[in-house]
Amino acid sequence: QVQLVESGGGLVQSGGSLRLSCTASGGIIAINTMGWYVQAPGKPRKLAASIDHSGGTTYADSVKGRFTISRDNAENTVYLHMNNLKPEDTAVYTCNANIRSEVGWRNYWAQGSQVTVSS
Repeated sequence: QVQLVESGGGLVQSGGSLRLSCTASGGIIAINTMGWYVQAPGKPRKLAASIDHSGGTTYADSVKGRFTISRDNAENTVYLHMNNLKPEDTAVYTCNANIRSEVGWRNYWAQGSQVTVSS
């Protein structure tokens, strides 16, 4: 059974950095796009960054120039390197991946990681 497991969230001061990672496992045949979604308190979840299998990336305007998404296809892992963090980046960050397994292509979600940026 496919699952995504995140790690790397936590508390950081404004201007600091964090790295999130998310690893997929369990009967994987192929992975297409992987991404990180962010949900701030009282706001809807939105895409922060995504990366396709070939390494093509997209970023929300709010994170461009500060966040970098990357992936290791051999390890089925996606990373989000977050630099120059701001208090407004405080949110739950959740990994998503479009994965093919024996049941076909489906979107899977990780458990979510709290990132808190103090001023």
